[in-house]
Amino acid sequence: MRFKALVTILLMSLSLAAPAWADTREVTLDVMGMVCPACPPNVKYALESVDGVTHAEMNPRERQAIVRFDPARTNVEALLQATDDAGYPSTLKH
Repeated sequence: MRFKALVTILLMSLSLAAPAWADTREVTLDVMGMVCPACPPNVKYALESVDGVTHAEMNPRERQAIVRFDPARTNVEALLQATDDAGYPSTLKH
């Protein structure tokens, strides 16, 4: 009986967590000033420090950051502010 109860609880918790996985947004930011090898890690750290950001991937060649985040916890303005505060102003790529 314990195993069946454990499986039931596990399945219920996964079903509750699924909407959080589905509700993510991905944006690309053009990051000005990201010109040296130390820049991308600094920008990545700044973005991933924002509550709600789940992943930040740097593309130094294009001077871009691809950011995945939970829109219920943060927004594009907070991402732009984070890069600006780190010394790397950015804009949303359209």
